[in-house]
Amino acid sequence: MNHAVTYELIKTEKHTGARLGRLHTPHGTFDTPMFMPVGTQATVKTMSPRELKEMGAGVILSNTYHLWLRPGEEIVREAGGLHQFMNWDQGILTDSGGFQVFSLSKLRDISEEGVHFRNHLNGEKLFLTPEKSIAIQNALGSDIMMAFDECPPYPCSFDYMKTSTERTSRWAERCLAANINPEMQSLFGIVQGGGFKELREQSARDLTSLDFPGYAIGGLSVGEPKETMNEMLAFTTPLLPSDKPRYLMGVGSPDSLIDGTIRGIDMFDCVLPTRIARNGTCMTSHGRLVIRNAKYAHDFGPLDDQCDCTVCKNYSRAYIRHLVKANETFGFRLTTYHNLYFLIKLMKRVRSAIMDDRLLDFREEFFESYGFNQPNAKNF
Repeated sequence: MNHAVTYELIKTEKHTGARLGRLHTPHGTFDTPMFMPVGTQATVKTMSPRELKEMGAGVILSNTYHLWLRPGEEIVREAGGLHQFMNWDQGILTDSGGFQVFSLSKLRDISEEGVHFRNHLNGEKLFLTPEKSIAIQNALGSDIMMAFDECPPYPCSFDYMKTSTERTSRWAERCLAANINPEMQSLFGIVQGGGFKELREQSARDLTSLDFPGYAIGGLSVGEPKETMNEMLAFTTPLLPSDKPRYLMGVGSPDSLIDGTIRGIDMFDCVLPTRIARNGTCMTSHGRLVIRNAKYAHDFGPLDDQCDCTVCKNYSRAYIRHLVKANETFGFRLTTYHNLYFLIKLMKRVRSAIMDDRLLDFREEFFESYGFNQPNAKNF
């Protein structure tokens, strides 16, 4: 079967499992490993499509659950799909809505058929099934759709995780059968299993037998220690086909992007850079910078003296601090632009390091500069 989205492996780094590749989609070809900005409500908060292109964003995310609730998938379909609706002519990935159902709704009832829950906006009773999730995503018209799964809480028992992971595999099969537009929309399966290697292996076996065009690793970065996440990644990625893209869901701190790449991940996404930007926290070459701090009131230098983004070229720390303290929207636009640019540029540097077979050296240099190597170094 011809898949809408395919992966081309260009090179594997000599000293690690890192891969340099290209993701081919109906809306363009994009270099991997890549960071994908999150546009939950069919917009990356405070950014225009032109700005996202300018900074080098390729694929962006939108959220099935939120768009189902408003404006509704039929309005998006009527507009010609998400690409038309939001004026974005590059790649779009939609999640399944499952994570939001499990994280936003306190009242929910999981059965083999699907999940009964209450709309977090108005309390209305709703029912989401694998088939419904795919029908919504088909209406949205994303290039990459995600299978409907349960992301179990951390920590949870082996027995609960086993039941959940096995059900996720059965749901994945139903999702594949429900996709009415496989020529234009590829569906990725999601490997679950928490911190249990036995369950990760079972999940990977189940999903690869279904021959998805791509695979995500879910259920990580949900509260477990970084060492556990890296151990699970090192164990799980070799279980996935080398000719398909591998996507680590919900991970976006600079150290985890590098460590995930070292372990064979091609795609990452996270709300981290945009969320912390709205609190006035900026990612810089020298670690994180909280622009609200009083010491920047008279600082007329750029956010990051190593950064060539339009924000660092044109605006000072003092000015951005003033805007953020005054709750001016432009301030949040500037910090958001810078943070997204920082991660997109970081992945460009990572790709270059893979090409030169020096990713471990790059990691050491970056961690040293960023402050990750210092005792008690804080992450985000």
